[in-house]
Amino acid sequence: MSVSGRLSNAFAKPHPALVCFLTAGDGDTAANLDALVDGGADVIELGMPFTDPMADGAAIQNANIRALGNGTTTAQVFAIAAAFRARHPEVPLVLMGYANPMVRRGPEWFADQCRAAGVDGVICVDIPPEEDEALGPALRAAGVAPIRLATPTTDARRLPAVIAGSEGFLYYVSVAGITGQQQAAQTSIAEAVARLKAATDLPVAVGFGIRTPEQAGEVAKVADGVVVGSALVELCASHGADAPAAIRALTAALAAAVHGAR
Repeated sequence: MSVSGRLSNAFAKPHPALVCFLTAGDGDTAANLDALVDGGADVIELGMPFTDPMADGAAIQNANIRALGNGTTTAQVFAIAAAFRARHPEVPLVLMGYANPMVRRGPEWFADQCRAAGVDGVICVDIPPEEDEALGPALRAAGVAPIRLATPTTDARRLPAVIAGSEGFLYYVSVAGITGQQQAAQTSIAEAVARLKAATDLPVAVGFGIRTPEQAGEVAKVADGVVVGSALVELCASHGADAPAAIRALTAALAAAVHGAR
C-alpha cells in the first residue's frame, strides 16, 4: 500500500477515525504502539522527543523528559517507526513534533528518513504555513503528507494558506492553549469543523483536551477524526511496564465511542 493510501483509507471508513498519540522512547514504545492498534486506533501519531515542547501540557512535557532521559534519539525514532511499519503494514503512522529535530540535518534528509521508515505524514508544530519552504516541499517530494494545524484563531484571511500546505488531513486544535488542559465547548467545535469543511475537502480531525470516551464520542459526531494524546501518555507514566494493557483498554473504549458516534 502506498504511503498516501494508508491515510486516505483511514478516513474513508464508514465511521470517524480515532487518532492516538504516544511519545517515542517513553517506556516500551513498540508494545505501547501495538496496544493502540489492538485497541482499534485508526491512525497513530508518534511524538518526537524535544527539549522545549511549547505546545504541550505537563503530561506530554514529562513524557518528553522521560524519553530524552532514556537517551532517545532521532535515529531511534525512525527505527521505532520502521519496526512499527513492518509489524503493521496498513496502519497510518504520523510523526509529530518540533522543527529543530526535523530540519537540523536538512529537510531532504528528514523527508528521506520518513519515506524509508514508512511514515505517512508529519505534523510540525512550530513551522507556520508562511514558512512552508523549510520542510513542506521535501516532504511532498518524498510522498509524505505535511499535516497542518488550524486553531480557533485561524481567521478567514489565513485559512487558505493553512489548507494549501496541508495533505492527509487537517488537524483542528480545538483550544487556544496547550495539550491536555481544557476542552472546547461542543458548540464551538461543531461551528469550527463546519467552517473548515466548507473550505477544504481534507478530512478534519479534532484534538487537544479530549480525554474520555464520552468526550471523544461527542466530537466524533461532527468531525472526521478525533485525536487523543495526553490521557494515553499519562498511562505510560502511571503504569510503567504494565502500560500496554491499560493503553489497550482505554483505546478500545475510545474506539467504541468514536466509531459508533454516527
